[in-house]
Amino acid sequence: MELSIVIVSHNASKLLETCLHHVFKALSFAKFKKTEVIVVDNASGDDSVKLVKSRFSSAYLICNKKNVGFAKANNQGIKKSHGKYILLLNSDTKISQDALVSAVGEAEKDEKIAVIGGRLLNADDSIQQSVGFFPTLFKVFFWMSFLDDIGPIANLIKPYHVTNRGFYKKFQEVDWVSGAFMLVRRDAIEEVGLLDEKIFMYGEEVEWCYRIKKAGYKIYYYPSVSVYHYKGGSGAGEYSGIVEEFTSLLYFYKKHMKARQRQILTKILFFGALLRLLLFGIIMGNSKKAALYEKTLKMVG
Repeated sequence: MELSIVIVSHNASKLLETCLHHVFKALSFAKFKKTEVIVVDNASGDDSVKLVKSRFSSAYLICNKKNVGFAKANNQGIKKSHGKYILLLNSDTKISQDALVSAVGEAEKDEKIAVIGGRLLNADDSIQQSVGFFPTLFKVFFWMSFLDDIGPIANLIKPYHVTNRGFYKKFQEVDWVSGAFMLVRRDAIEEVGLLDEKIFMYGEEVEWCYRIKKAGYKIYYYPSVSVYHYKGGSGAGEYSGIVEEFTSLLYFYKKHMKARQRQILTKILFFGALLRLLLFGIIMGNSKKAALYEKTLKMVG
């Protein structure tokens, strides 16, 4: 088995249909000898399950009775997979015809390449932030203070979230890539383990990539792999992930860093949440964001 594709979906029937259509189109173009598509449905209330059974019956379908989260659902798919490479793909994506053959072909060039991420695009063809470097205290501070949005500084520090559009033009090594399109070598998974299921959603790919890199593997961003990502299409709303990302960072430090570093991180996150509450909530009058950052302040305070 050359490639397994794992797609987790929750109440995203229309997006899932588009995603699967382009997946099978890309598989036909790639002409791999043996592949499989695994769809994990996280207790959708729409017609997602019916869609897969009727229109994409060659896909292996796992139906959860409740929403178990992104990490656990992907792990379910990985456990059922057989491929040398496993592609984690969001249901709210649309891949290009050559995306699969390009990604696998690049990974085949070096057995130490464990993860490849693609160039994620918004619906208007603009670049979507999808890669970054591990969240050291220094990088988190620059993120929380908005300093990593300043071009020269961002180029110097290698930020937690890369916002510089010029960065996304080059094939290069990074620390983590978005789980929306994440090609992973099975050998690396067998060595470091599956996604951490204690992270329900947001930040699980950062923690996974951290373990993969610690094991001596490489992680690359590959701009030739083009993927439209209709961000939030299968999420909880426009501002989904704000609180969850803070939560996952705290967990990441609890798992991998020393107690003193965790204490400093909490102070940095408190400062960042307060700054955003003042900026978005009070100055810009965004009540929804204000409520989320108030919740975040209580969590880290």
